[in-house]
Amino acid sequence: MLADALAAAFTLRNLPNLLTMARIAAIPVIVWLLHDPSPGTALVTFVVFLVASITDFLDGYIARRYGLVSALGQLLDPLADKLLVVSALIMIALADWEPSLPAWLLVIIIGRELAVTGLRSIAATEGIVLGAEASGKLKMILQLIGVHALIIHYTYFGISFHSVGMFTLLASAVVGVWSAVEYHMQVFRAMAAKPD
Repeated sequence: MLADALAAAFTLRNLPNLLTMARIAAIPVIVWLLHDPSPGTALVTFVVFLVASITDFLDGYIARRYGLVSALGQLLDPLADKLLVVSALIMIALADWEPSLPAWLLVIIIGRELAVTGLRSIAATEGIVLGAEASGKLKMILQLIGVHALIIHYTYFGISFHSVGMFTLLASAVVGVWSAVEYHMQVFRAMAAKPD
């Protein structure tokens, strides 16, 4: 009975959601590893975060390629992305590292994510489909590069990964705020065009 249930769960139909759940399951591991970071745990955390990030691209690709988009996946996928990035950034900010991640940058990043998530909820209740903008995708790519570099933190091969991470994370924050403005304008235009 258990074997049949497991076999049913691990079918191609459920693979995108399983990958999303694996990404969520990686969060407590990352939090634990970054609780008391060292050069060794930083590299292990980098690998865990990298694998979790790859599942983000894989679950979306598989869902679209094989027509496996589900309501659960549409809910969990963006939630898992935000939880993964925000959890890692909070732990990096709390880490006993010098130089550290400034709290104001964390506030901008988390504030942007909350604003866009709230906007998506409002748009959904109005029947407005909020499509992904190129700036939103660029923000996510820059953010992932920045978080990966900040997790490594230390200097290797003459490269200060903290500096690389800060530069890309700052760039992602600027692009993120811009994309949030674009999303808001998209929803406001769609709401204004709707008949009363």
